[in-house]
Amino acid sequence: FSKKMITMKCSIRGCPGEYKEKLIFHIIRQGSDIFVLERVPAEVCHICGDTLLKPDTVRHIEKLIKTKNMPPKMIPLYEYA
Repeated sequence: FSKKMITMKCSIRGCPGEYKEKLIFHIIRQGSDIFVLERVPAEVCHICGDTLLKPDTVRHIEKLIKTKNMPPKMIPLYEYA
């Protein structure tokens, strides 16, 4: 994360919160594939939880998914049925 501390007001109508830098889990579904990424840098509203990803972060995620190399960790996926 950058050292500059610029706070941005939440973009959700009526929410008085501000975005704070956090590392999150991010889940993406493409067809039958599910990708779970951990430690993704994001801006998260401390009140409502709205999450923003920077364009560079999105491009990096897209690059990771396109390679489809085996990740260093595997997790079980349960279906709630």
